[in-house]
Amino acid sequence: MLSRRGVLLASLAAGVAMTSKAHARAAQPATPINFDVPAHACDCHTHIHGDVEKFPFFAGRVYTPEPASPEEMAALHKALHIERVVIVTPSVYGTDNSSTLFGMKARGATARGVAVIDDKTPESALDTMHQDGFRGIRLNLATGGVNDPNVGRPRFTAAVERMKARGWHVQLYTTLAMISAIKDLVETAPVPVVFDHFGGLEASQGLEQPGFSDLVALVKSGKAYVKISGAYRSSKLAPDYQDMVPFAKALIAANPDRIVWGTDWPHPDSSRVEGRKPTDIAPLYQIDDGRLLNQLPVWAPDADVRKKILVDNPARLYGF
Repeated sequence: MLSRRGVLLASLAAGVAMTSKAHARAAQPATPINFDVPAHACDCHTHIHGDVEKFPFFAGRVYTPEPASPEEMAALHKALHIERVVIVTPSVYGTDNSSTLFGMKARGATARGVAVIDDKTPESALDTMHQDGFRGIRLNLATGGVNDPNVGRPRFTAAVERMKARGWHVQLYTTLAMISAIKDLVETAPVPVVFDHFGGLEASQGLEQPGFSDLVALVKSGKAYVKISGAYRSSKLAPDYQDMVPFAKALIAANPDRIVWGTDWPHPDSSRVEGRKPTDIAPLYQIDDGRLLNQLPVWAPDADVRKKILVDNPARLYGF
């Protein structure tokens, strides 16, 4: 029988659990995983949105997401049987990577980070970031609406120049049109290049859409990695996004050593919505990541290929 103190502690714990549940806004998997996830699997694309009082958003952001905590992320990955994670600084923080670092520290040695920097970021700060587990920088040429190659090309060139001495990779969130415009630069880049979210393709436009063949060629040559993540950003056919199957299979067939997988949790909505100001709260998409992960065996039926995508390629790219 519980003592009075034990009853009180149990009551408090239940209250905390109920409060956490009531305030949880980020999606959690509803569908159990239906295949054997290999040991040391990695979710290569996530974000942390910390307490806004501790981690204020960038004044120039184009959207304002709901919170997403390290504890919620831990629950997500427990359900997905995933051990490792890569946390990426989202555009809403500008060049402030402290919320990402907060998430990485909560996870310990199983986390790596991708930072956002600018010309004012000193090399000493990058040295510290490396010690903390950051292994790359992200250029967001999509959320900010950058679609001019005359802007994208010099930004990419400058990023590569800064990263080559320390061996970090350059990650790009962009479009197929921009990938075509910088293809020659990627082919000669002395650092790994990683394209987010299927390279920004639109599933409805088919395999022959302009730019997809350039993405496939870069992956095939080994000059670029691509994250087969955020399928819901490329397809409107929820919940399984069946029209993404040929794209995933084409990229994997091109070079399974250059493919990584990610959830894009907590699924922020960065789209421009009429009447919604950048400071208005943009609700997180409620995506079933269990169902998304269960698409991987459809895209990659071979278990050895899935191990490359989930374990070996992330270990090489992020230095686990």
